Amino acid sequence: MQSLLELEDVTYVYHSINGETYALSNISFQVEDGEFIAIVGPSGCGKSTLLSLISGLLTPESGTILLHGRDIKDSKTDIGYMLQKDHLFEWRTIYSNLKLGLEIQKKDTPENRKHIDELLKSYGLSKFKNAKPSQLSGGMRQRAALIRTLALNPGLLLLDEPFSALDYQTRLSVCDDIASIIKKEHKTAILVTHDLSEAISVADRVIVLTKRPGRIRKIVPIQIDMEERTPMKSRNAPEFKDYFNLIWKELNNDD
Repeated sequence: MQSLLELEDVTYVYHSINGETYALSNISFQVEDGEFIAIVGPSGCGKSTLLSLISGLLTPESGTILLHGRDIKDSKTDIGYMLQKDHLFEWRTIYSNLKLGLEIQKKDTPENRKHIDELLKSYGLSKFKNAKPSQLSGGMRQRAALIRTLALNPGLLLLDEPFSALDYQTRLSVCDDIASIIKKEHKTAILVTHDLSEAISVADRVIVLTKRPGRIRKIVPIQIDMEERTPMKSRNAPEFKDYFNLIWKELNNDD
């Protein structure tokens, strides 16, 4: 059976007048439909660059990236990208912000608007649809940003440290919310994060990258045995500490 996403020997080099800088080297992995993958690694190892390659914003120096078996450049509209900041426009209402992607892609249909209404109702934002972003808390804004991404019904979600701008308590709560929404919507997701606890709590597998140029040091399957697993519950599982220690050791392995 074909994987939803396939990367084979992907290398990326930044070119400048001062020479070449290898950001990523020979990255290969697959992502199955419905999986939640987390990517961790030292600062500057190319984590965000990897998401930009998967989204089609950058082109690999070498190697291939396939989504549904097709080259990524032919599949850009099937990818949702959620960034560190929510990038909600203050001059637009929440509802108007949520349908912005639909307007850009000329998909602002009654059916898709109904989908937004359903998402707003399901995730507790329906009474704020006519509010401005400044009237929402940081956590609510991030939920709105996720709904804006889901409104386009992407097959793959890319999450680039979407909780990093939040305070710790809000971050835990919003991470729990958003991970649960992604699972409920049966989406496939790739999360880049510096927070090992966050990665372990949400992911089915954690990909550990080396220092620049980023290579895959280890892929760690996360198997936490509990019913109705959520990120918050996962942090209290007996296995959690073992996974944390394993990944921490890999990150600090200089071999």
